[in-house]
Amino acid sequence: MDRNVYIDNIELDLAKKTYLEALNFKPMYEIIETGNSLGRVTKGPVYAKLSSPFYNASAMDGIAVIAERTSGASEVNPVTLLENKDFIYVNTGNPIQQPFNAVIMIEDVTPLEDEKISIIKSAYPWQHIRPIGEDIVAHEMILPSRHKIRGIDLGALLSGGINKIEVYRKIKVGIIPTGSEIINPDDEIGIGKIIDSNSAMFAGLVTEYGGIPKRSAPVPDKYQSLKDAIIKNVAENDLVIINAGSSAGTEDFTVHLIRELGSVVVHGIAIKPGKPTILGIINNKPVIGIPGYPVSAYISFENFVKPLILLSGGFNGENEEKLEVIMGKRVVSSFKHLEKVRVSIGYINNKFVAVPLSRGAGTTMSLVNADGIISIPQNCEGLEQGEVVDASLLKPIESIKKTVVSVGSHDIVLDLVRDRMPISSSHTGSLGGIMALKRDECHIAPIHLLDESTGIYNISYIKKYFPHREMALIKGVKREQGFIVKKGNPKKIESFRDLLRENISYVNRQNGSGTRILLDYHLKNENLNPESIVGYERVMPTHMAVAVAVQSGTADVGLGIMAAAKALDLDFVSITYEEYDFLLDSQIVKSENINNFCNILKNPEFRSEVEKLGGYNTENCGEIIFVK
Repeated sequence: MDRNVYIDNIELDLAKKTYLEALNFKPMYEIIETGNSLGRVTKGPVYAKLSSPFYNASAMDGIAVIAERTSGASEVNPVTLLENKDFIYVNTGNPIQQPFNAVIMIEDVTPLEDEKISIIKSAYPWQHIRPIGEDIVAHEMILPSRHKIRGIDLGALLSGGINKIEVYRKIKVGIIPTGSEIINPDDEIGIGKIIDSNSAMFAGLVTEYGGIPKRSAPVPDKYQSLKDAIIKNVAENDLVIINAGSSAGTEDFTVHLIRELGSVVVHGIAIKPGKPTILGIINNKPVIGIPGYPVSAYISFENFVKPLILLSGGFNGENEEKLEVIMGKRVVSSFKHLEKVRVSIGYINNKFVAVPLSRGAGTTMSLVNADGIISIPQNCEGLEQGEVVDASLLKPIESIKKTVVSVGSHDIVLDLVRDRMPISSSHTGSLGGIMALKRDECHIAPIHLLDESTGIYNISYIKKYFPHREMALIKGVKREQGFIVKKGNPKKIESFRDLLRENISYVNRQNGSGTRILLDYHLKNENLNPESIVGYERVMPTHMAVAVAVQSGTADVGLGIMAAAKALDLDFVSITYEEYDFLLDSQIVKSENINNFCNILKNPEFRSEVEKLGGYNTENCGEIIFVK
């Protein structure tokens, strides 16, 4: 056999580009059991099929009561209740069913004789009850596309009714060590013999990056033996590595065999070490000849094999690490425990700022959405705003830097954006978002705040809260707000006055939310007393949570967006269109992350997907105005 002559000395990036274009390499997918999906990567966004909890559950050990029968209880006027008539005993997690609608903690109960108890404080409706959908609401996104599934994600998926999941299929990598001098590690060593260590390294790297390695026994430097091994491995695997035999020696057969069985795209790359790398294709599958020297082998693998494994698997395989962060908000803790607090982390004004997420023991999604975890030591009252602490990262630093931190009003539209770019979203209501932006805890604040005197959205609030700071407003969507009611609107709810009827139970949004402000605006205009609305004090953090309360029958009506009603197949009584926009500091408008955000909002495909949800107008979506 003649010596090989290098045709190529191609620059590294050009070699990669040329090879990928010739391969037209596309990932493959499969549907697997969710319980077996750890470490796999989601093909598309995963939406919950069930709410969690899917029934109203007691949040405490105690008694379930009818809240109205506890009215007026006090230390000077205790109220006596009779078991099985006025109350029943419940444990944490027990279902709460009609007629009971509140829970009193057991420590606040005084047992009496004859199956009676005494209380000295009245209960309010839905006190100490975990409502349907408190953690996960059906039809909301649990995980976005291309998300590497972690142990903390499995619980959320299963709680949301996801028993099977479509993921990137693990690529099968055939590894062929070659050379008459190569022996297995357990063979007898001798002069002129080399232990096959490279294939073990390759197998480890393939596994580490998410593939399935299949190692062959060493193949001697014989043309037909190597040919047979290549044919067998190509048939059984998705990618084949041939180690050694890629150089210019008389017994380096690899390039000739790849050319005979398929095609050689590149042979010879301008890297040192690793120049003799061969990039070939057989039966539309990548076949890569890698030099035999260990360092060259590693360099070649990292540059050409690893990207294909990652592309096939849908993830990037970075390791977790620790990061110094600045607390964006004070966190109070008990002296009793070492507390692990889940945080979102944003790269804001050239510093990493950590903001605590929900600390409830039952909120699985706070783990799914967390960027990191901080520890508050025992015998410590907490952490102060501005304090520097270490965070154990759950996501890579580069991913955090590319993430837009959003704090403010909730909308389903944000889920659609989050599937296209990294967004950390916290639902605090419009005014909560404004205050977070003032404290530099976020990049953008989604708001929809109605000025009662002018009827104009958002502008007056920006001027009020940022009088000496130029701000920018990215126009979002006009969305239809109205009453979310049961299918068929059985109680004929058509107006705000109907909310005061005795047979109507309402579910509200939190103080500071634009929807709450809209409700209070109409109540004031129509001279209606909010205290006369049953359920006015019962609040939910999102429109979807309001919709699920109506769907589950714990409320007759709630004010929310049409898209939430449509998602849960509920009826909707339109009230108005409002402007849902994104507030940010004008100094970051031209940043890469914000530019990406605006481009998504302007994208025709994105707009079409939003409008299909129902109740949205995207006419000015992505436009920027400045407010001084």
